Amino acid sequence: MDQGINYHELWELAALDGVEYPIAIFNGPVCTTNGLYRISDLGVEEAQTLIARHGFVSAVGHEASAQVLSTVLGVDVPMHRIEYVQAVGQKAIALKLNIRPPEGQILSADEMMRIGFELKLLERIE
Repeated sequence: MDQGINYHELWELAALDGVEYPIAIFNGPVCTTNGLYRISDLGVEEAQTLIARHGFVSAVGHEASAQVLSTVLGVDVPMHRIEYVQAVGQKAIALKLNIRPPEGQILSADEMMRIGFELKLLERIE
């Protein structure tokens, strides 16, 4: 766990130099801090294009979710259990399961594929 690195501050400094934010990847739709967000459906090809264009940072805290996202997105999405704050103007890709699993159940990648899921685009507006 990278507790000593403040990714939000690093990306804000980079943005001042005109660098675009990388796409954040989450294992579920989450508002990481106060703000105004927009969430919408995201196709696999569009998600792959966003990652190819902007790069990504993984904030996926669940190994099976990282495996599913790696398969679907065609890139190695490592499990990286970090506290992440999405910056204003930054886009994120979130995995949303079609059903909510029972409390305490940890799903395998195979179970997640059987249940089914959608990709969501989460944008922090302000």
